[in-house]
Amino acid sequence: MEERASRPTLAAVARRAGVAASTASLVFSGSGPVAEATRERVLTAARELDYGGPDPTARSLRRGRSGVIGVVTEDRLAETFRDPVNVALLDGIGEELSDARLSLLVIPMAGVGGPDPGDAAIDAAILIGCTTNVADSVASLRRRGVPFVGVETEPLDGVTAIDIDNREACAAAARLLARLGHRRVAVVTLPLDPGRRRAPLDPAREAASTSFVARERLAGVRTVFPDAGGVSAASSAVDEGMIAGRSLLDGPAASRPTAVLAQSDLLAVGIVLAAEERGLRVPEDVSVVGFDGIAVDGLLSRALTTLAQPVEEKGRAAGRAVLAALRGERAPDRLLQCELRVGSTTGPAPDDTSFR
Repeated sequence: MEERASRPTLAAVARRAGVAASTASLVFSGSGPVAEATRERVLTAARELDYGGPDPTARSLRRGRSGVIGVVTEDRLAETFRDPVNVALLDGIGEELSDARLSLLVIPMAGVGGPDPGDAAIDAAILIGCTTNVADSVASLRRRGVPFVGVETEPLDGVTAIDIDNREACAAAARLLARLGHRRVAVVTLPLDPGRRRAPLDPAREAASTSFVARERLAGVRTVFPDAGGVSAASSAVDEGMIAGRSLLDGPAASRPTAVLAQSDLLAVGIVLAAEERGLRVPEDVSVVGFDGIAVDGLLSRALTTLAQPVEEKGRAAGRAVLAALRGERAPDRLLQCELRVGSTTGPAPDDTSFR
């Protein structure tokens, strides 16, 4: 009765099973050999005492490790799990970390007053697409001695960088449009600033932007179309693409863009839908290019021209790099290549006389 009067402990389970506390600990940790009969005796005692296992917080304090890797993202939490690119990236990270018995903690940085990764009980961190706004958090991680790697982040001294060829990939898409005769080209970017403001692109906004990925992709387009204008979206979402598409395609035919490069496939889908909503044909009246290479089945009746990035491999590379960081090693930087996949949403630029 005494053992049931308070919260059960591992020591109480060991006493009831007639074994040493160290033996009971081995049963629950799985870290050493225990005879099957002894193991069953310990588990029976645990069931009788309603003991669920060692307190994970106390165990992590004893080990000096939490067993948790923080995944720091600039997206809002709902967007992280709604965007198929983020989901595939997390799948890749998880696949690489599964054998190490580590857990992932997603830490969203979007908005004011968000959590500081430097305060989280994590053993290491993976920064995904984070901007200069996390400089204080990076400093906090460094002070605590928490290792971390960067995935498409601003370059950080002494930190492994896992990147994709954002600039060159977008330049390749721009060259395709130039070969097709397009001259009036617009860009729909990912959010440029923490406020995620929807607004036309202009030099001041671009210079002040804290979004490393958006800037790199825009710079790639500008190597071919230096005067390309456009708008920034509030997130990577179909409805945001529709809002951007409407703003770009509502003008007179003579000044409307004949092609739009979107910085995500979800934005591109929204732009195609906005064009169709206005009676414009894709690609006869306007060509649309996306970025990511995700499956958009059910969203479009045609194959999207896109820059397919190796999302899961990017996640696996980040997972390998963070495991190396936990061992006190620095994995080499990685620059992964994108593939330009030409679908049916791009075609020759329309003649001004036939452009409706």
